[in-house]
Amino acid sequence: MAGHSQFKNIMHKKGKQDAIRSKLFSKFAREITVAAKMGMPDPAMNPRLRLAILAARSENMPKDNIERAIKKASGGDSENYDEVRYEGYAPGGVAVIVEALTDNRNRTAGEVRSFFTKSGGALAETGAVAFMFDHIGEVEFEAKVASEDAMMEAAIEAGADDVTSSPETHLVTTSLESLSEVTKALEAKFGEPKKSKLVWRPQNTIMVDDETAEKILKLVGNLEDNDDVQNVYANFEISETLMAKLGG
Repeated sequence: MAGHSQFKNIMHKKGKQDAIRSKLFSKFAREITVAAKMGMPDPAMNPRLRLAILAARSENMPKDNIERAIKKASGGDSENYDEVRYEGYAPGGVAVIVEALTDNRNRTAGEVRSFFTKSGGALAETGAVAFMFDHIGEVEFEAKVASEDAMMEAAIEAGADDVTSSPETHLVTTSLESLSEVTKALEAKFGEPKKSKLVWRPQNTIMVDDETAEKILKLVGNLEDNDDVQNVYANFEISETLMAKLGG
């Protein structure tokens, strides 16, 4: 259960689906607006915008919402957001990376610090834990789009670093710089991927006991509920017993 994606699923199952979806769409809209504002409003000419739209589509965000977020970037009334990364330690010495888009750094920093403190953890300086993670690209396809060999061959040809296949999916990993080009090349062969995004993947994980895991999951849930927080990553694993209890 290393990293963000697995425990994110658990948190979603515990919450109210409609409220979660609404909050998720708001986060996607913010990223789309920022991406469109920083570059061209055309996803074909703006790799970051293209990836943001792919991420939104993977969660079934309506087309109208996506187009509205792009148009907002060209209007004079859109907020100016700063990209901020926070790093800290959760209970058990678990390393946590928090990515945020905020229009008020002081507010967001105060709220993030409060979440860490209340959980029994602590916010640290930027760079304090990032070295324990690899900042990479991930492109995910459904397993049915290609055989393992075909996906591996296409991924290597596209410039990817590796492919991990399972009965459900093919997960292609790339360097930070290659994500957009690899995504484009694979999309031309296999259609639109389920996901394409930059992630912080832990180099090693820490197994924590159930009591500590629940504290960490609560911290992650509080962070993800914050409007300014876009992504949360952590380097821990939990027991199969707790995973089953939480419905993971």
